[in-house]
Amino acid sequence: MLDDTLKTQLKAYLERVTLPFEIEASLDDGASSQELLALLQDIAAMSDKITLSTAGQDARKPSFSLRRTGTEQSLRFAAIPLGHEFTSLVLALLWTGGHPPKVEPEVIEQIKSLDGEFSFEVYMSLSCHNCPDVVQALSLMSVLNPKIKTVVIDGALFQAEVNEREIMAVPSVYLNGQPFGSGRMTVEEIVAKLDTGAADKDAAKLSAKEAFDVLVVGGGPAGAAAAVYAARKGIRTGIAAERFGGQVNDTLAIENYISVLETDGPKFAMSLEAHVKAYGVDVMNLQRGDKLIPASVPGGLVEVQLANGGSLKSKTVILTTGARWRNVNVPGEQEYKNKGVAYCPHCDGPLFKGKRVAVIGGGNSGVEAAIDLAGIVNHVTLIEFGEALRADAVLVNKLKSLPNVTIHTQAQTTELTGDGNKLNGLTYTDRASGESHHIELEGVFVQIGLVPNTEWLKGVVELSKHGEIIVDAKGQTSVPGVFAAGDATTVPFKQIIIAAGDGAKAALGAFDHLMRS
Repeated sequence: MLDDTLKTQLKAYLERVTLPFEIEASLDDGASSQELLALLQDIAAMSDKITLSTAGQDARKPSFSLRRTGTEQSLRFAAIPLGHEFTSLVLALLWTGGHPPKVEPEVIEQIKSLDGEFSFEVYMSLSCHNCPDVVQALSLMSVLNPKIKTVVIDGALFQAEVNEREIMAVPSVYLNGQPFGSGRMTVEEIVAKLDTGAADKDAAKLSAKEAFDVLVVGGGPAGAAAAVYAARKGIRTGIAAERFGGQVNDTLAIENYISVLETDGPKFAMSLEAHVKAYGVDVMNLQRGDKLIPASVPGGLVEVQLANGGSLKSKTVILTTGARWRNVNVPGEQEYKNKGVAYCPHCDGPLFKGKRVAVIGGGNSGVEAAIDLAGIVNHVTLIEFGEALRADAVLVNKLKSLPNVTIHTQAQTTELTGDGNKLNGLTYTDRASGESHHIELEGVFVQIGLVPNTEWLKGVVELSKHGEIIVDAKGQTSVPGVFAAGDATTVPFKQIIIAAGDGAKAALGAFDHLMRS
């Protein structure tokens, strides 16, 4: 089942298992069950602490549970967790076997203290790069707290179940049979939703912090670089991030960051956070800026009020809030989001296997999405507002060579239609003739660029007509002591490497400001 390289790696990991546990498989006569059994047999053969039973009678077949001897642990994989989920499998084995997780001690205690009955089901796909974070978070919670039960379900393997629940985006999480959340979530985010008093306690803790020399708001490449460069100056540095890594987490492959031949978004985001923490930066995750209050006197403190009610103060602030997917802003988009309307083809594409989908957007992102989807779905229709596709010629030529792709240019999307529960089509106007057309679809992927996360800064910091923060050559904004960097600014070419360099420049600009103040 596993090749020799993976077997060698896995065997080395399993040497860290110190406590005995059982894998119990629930199987049928299908090919998937035989594939899973071969994988589990390979695993069990690598450690004398692991026993394998095939006596399971779970309704989901194939599936397997992990249970540490003498505990009530309830963790099940209704999946053959390879691909992006192989790391999730390895971590689940290690944690069940007693290996300590790399999670802050206060988070572990918070998980252990959760009281109630929590039965989670998380639907994922093996090609989804956002799913492992959620799978690993819920797996860890099940290992640490016996009141938390988790089942990890591969949507492609249990397609009938996905169709019955009308799941059209992954990761999709249910708690006690009811929708709990969708999209990437960290363990801290999940715990915060369950622990209702956590937000107030966190806000008070943040407000009590001493003022920083440099406070970075945003944890993408620009924010991480700014924090590292500031901390290396030996000054008190903090970084408040809603989601460390930002849009990088939604990037599948990164092949143009100089000196890094190839990596993926989530891995790169983890490296960013690890690098920042290595310099002793005060990292405050799950924090979103809500209001910026400039210093009342020259050389005074700038205040950032947070969405949870907390407040942070600093001599200088660097805004690196990045950008988010741009909405097409037509009727039906919000109503059918995650019910057929999606934004990540790598994550959600497998859920539309054999179905009809459309991609809105003819730039590189849109054409790449259409090419990827064409290998999974029955048919792809690409909708482009302009007179021609804007993607690189090599991508356009590849797209046009595919037999199951239809391209409509000069097409303005006017509505995403549905039956009240899920999406069933797209309406567009031919801009040349003025005629309206309707396409019957099961899915629509929106790929029309980014919009800066700067709404909370309106009226305080000078913004361009596109909502971007206007900066000078040193990253200085219109507010003294407030700098900005990355995709949220007027700096052209929204690229990871440019954002990182921009963040470093803003940190040096902030340090220069501190010296002169």
